[in-house]
Amino acid sequence: MAADVVALDHPRFTRASVAVFTRKVVADCMEHRCTLVDSHRVKLDACCQYGVDVTLPERDNIVRRTDEIRALLRVDQAWFGTDIEIDPDVPGGQLVRTTRVDDGCVFLAHDKRGCAIHRASIENGWDFRGTKPHVCRLFPLTYTHDAIVVSDDYEDYSCAYDPSAPTLYRVTRDALADIFDPALIVAMDAAEATVTSRRLPVV
Repeated sequence: MAADVVALDHPRFTRASVAVFTRKVVADCMEHRCTLVDSHRVKLDACCQYGVDVTLPERDNIVRRTDEIRALLRVDQAWFGTDIEIDPDVPGGQLVRTTRVDDGCVFLAHDKRGCAIHRASIENGWDFRGTKPHVCRLFPLTYTHDAIVVSDDYEDYSCAYDPSAPTLYRVTRDALADIFDPALIVAMDAAEATVTSRRLPVV
């Protein structure tokens, strides 16, 4: 196995990027003042600038919360594109993408920071799991059919360079367990111990 991956003992995911356990990210992005690394330009909620892929069940759950979410938004436009992408790696195998307003996801178009879906869940007392896109919940991690990996654009944002921050795995551990299964965390904890035993630098 390549040096940049570590084996996982799990029925679906058989490997993880070593960077999952050695790279860092701020634990509370809402308290972080985001900048783009290349330009040093301040861009709050930078990881949401492109919109996000949403599974069809997630889309349907979002639509069920239309009144609560729409009440927060400052724009009246379609939330999702009409094209459906086939992706066998995701639950249900199909995705749609959120639309954008200016240079951010449509669900950023409200009067505060962060996702309007998440905000609506807090303000109205419902559980965002299964409604807030799982891709958002996992960031800066993502996955392929057999691997847990780091998102391609993670290094573009200043949240990746706080030396006091926890590792990517520690920030996303609960989300991984909830989105996939507790057995994945058993496998990931073991992989984390393997990486730690190599005494690789945490950066």
